[in-house]
Amino acid sequence: MLANQWLDNVRRLQDKIQQTQTENIHKAASLMADSIEAGRWVHTFGCGHATLPIEEMYPRIGGFVGFHPLIEQPLTFFTRITGESGIHQFLFLERAEGYGSAIMSSWNFDQRDIVWIFSHTGINAVNIDVALEAKNRGMKVIVYGSAAESQDKKPRHSCGKNLFELADVVVDSCAPLTDASVPLKDHFDKIGPVSTMCFITLVWMTVTTCAEILADCGVKLHIHPSHNVPGDTTARERLDECIDAYKKRSFGL
Repeated sequence: MLANQWLDNVRRLQDKIQQTQTENIHKAASLMADSIEAGRWVHTFGCGHATLPIEEMYPRIGGFVGFHPLIEQPLTFFTRITGESGIHQFLFLERAEGYGSAIMSSWNFDQRDIVWIFSHTGINAVNIDVALEAKNRGMKVIVYGSAAESQDKKPRHSCGKNLFELADVVVDSCAPLTDASVPLKDHFDKIGPVSTMCFITLVWMTVTTCAEILADCGVKLHIHPSHNVPGDTTARERLDECIDAYKKRSFGL
C-alpha cells in the first residue's frame, strides 16, 4: 500500500533526524532558552506550508509563552488557490526582494531576540530578507530546512547567499528536495510530501528541549493548558495566566 510506503518514509526521516540533528537542536534550543529567560522573544517565520510549524507551537496546548509568530497574511497557506490571494500571487511575493525587509520594519526587536525561520529550500528572497534584517539588528538567526539537499540551489536574492549560509544555527529537516516521496503508477510527479511532518517533529523536539533547559534553571513556564479535560477546574485560570504573560511580554512589539 502506498499509505504504508509514505508512513515508512516519514518514520525513516524521523529516525534520521534523531540520529543526526540532536546536537544542533540542542544548540538552537539553548539560544532560545537564553532569550526567553531574559524576557524576550523567539520570533518564528515561514511562508506557505512552512507556516504550519509556526502555527503548531504557540498558541497550542502544550506550548508555552516565549514564541511569537511573524506570520504575514499574504504568505500563509492559500485555500482559494485561484483568484484573490491565489498561488500565482503567493509565488510572486515569496520571491520579491524587499518584501521581507518591509515585514521586519513593522515590528520592534531587541538584540536578545531570536528569529527562527522555516524554509524547505532556503532560496526565496522574502526569507533571506528577514534573515538579513534580523542580523543587521544584532539578533541570532536559526534556520530549519532541507539544508544538505539545497546546498547547490541558486538563491533568489541579490546578496548571493541562501538562507542556510546566513544562519547562526542550522537544523536539517532531512526531507528530500522533491518533498513528495511516493511514486504513483503512470504519473511523473510523486505524491505524499514529508517536509511538514519533519518540521513538526523538529518543532516539538526543539520546544521540549528548550522547556527542559529553562525548567532546569528554575524558570517558571507559562504553559498553554488543555481546555477539554473533565474535572480540571483551574484550566481557564491557567489559560488566563498564559495570556496575561503573553500580553506583558508583548509590550513594545
